[in-house]
Amino acid sequence: MSLPDLAENASPWLRKAGPEGDVVISSRVRLARNLAGYPFLTQASPTQRRDILHMCRRRILDSNLAQRMLWVDLSESPRLDRDILVERHLISRQHSRGKKPRGVALADDETIAIMVNEEDHVRLQVLRSGMQLDEAYAQADHIDDTLEAHLDFAYSPKLGYLTACPTNVGTGIRVSVMLHLPALKLTGEVDKMRRAAKDMHLAVRGFYGEGTEAAGDLYQISNQTTLGRSERQILRDFAEVVIPRVVEYERRARIALLEKRPVVVDDKVHRALGALRTARLLSSEEALYLLSAVRMGVSMGRLDGVSMAGINELLLLTQPGHLQRMAGVAMSGAERREFRARYIRRRLGG
Repeated sequence: MSLPDLAENASPWLRKAGPEGDVVISSRVRLARNLAGYPFLTQASPTQRRDILHMCRRRILDSNLAQRMLWVDLSESPRLDRDILVERHLISRQHSRGKKPRGVALADDETIAIMVNEEDHVRLQVLRSGMQLDEAYAQADHIDDTLEAHLDFAYSPKLGYLTACPTNVGTGIRVSVMLHLPALKLTGEVDKMRRAAKDMHLAVRGFYGEGTEAAGDLYQISNQTTLGRSERQILRDFAEVVIPRVVEYERRARIALLEKRPVVVDDKVHRALGALRTARLLSSEEALYLLSAVRMGVSMGRLDGVSMAGINELLLLTQPGHLQRMAGVAMSGAERREFRARYIRRRLGG
């Protein structure tokens, strides 16, 4: 397995629709850990950072966490490879652009990604398609236990796991769900969701997480604090209260649109599909916007001959890094717009 292999198709967890897949695109559980006896990375010397990297790499690859694991040394990786990993949600933008010795271990099915020397010494994440938070947590917890048998993580009996960011202190867990909410956006109710999330001390972010805006009506909702709460409490709130409520709101909005404004829905959906099948130039933002409308049409039963899996793939494969990997050459923004439009026309029968 190599990075070029990864970029040929959409991530396995994205290609298949999981539970509640019409609204919930993916579930992620991430755990932040640091090694005892070493300072946080902001205070660590270059030698200490290298020691942390080499130690974690050895322990991760020796732990048989998955059938096959790929180690990527991000300090030595080309910019394009790092961009592709960001687009596939396997590393953060911060990790991609860092200057310190850093790397990531990836399972061949991309459900496991373990970043080393990001903000914390270790950040492990598990990704699943659809609403599978319990399953993602169970796997993340197993990986955590396996690594902790070989690595001494910094832990305080009073505070819990010690992390570089105070909001992660305690369990070190970050639970997040990627949601597609076009009906809430179309009915002007998405701001209610944002306010409700803020009142519940949740973060609402865009397609690529922290520091990004929502594009294509895609939103990430995640917890902001972990101190004083157990993993199970945080997970239960998400899996049984927060996400089911948002999913219900979105589905109600879709039903209301079909009952009161079906022509508006059909016009938006078919205009988007027509534009995708005929456009000669498409930016990343415009493609996401149009693909979002088509995805809404598929999920609401307003389109035939277009699959949800195919649209999910296009959401990823039309991003700049993936387009350049498919083309085999670096491209300017104008060249990418032309190549993106041509690729989508071919995929959608334009």
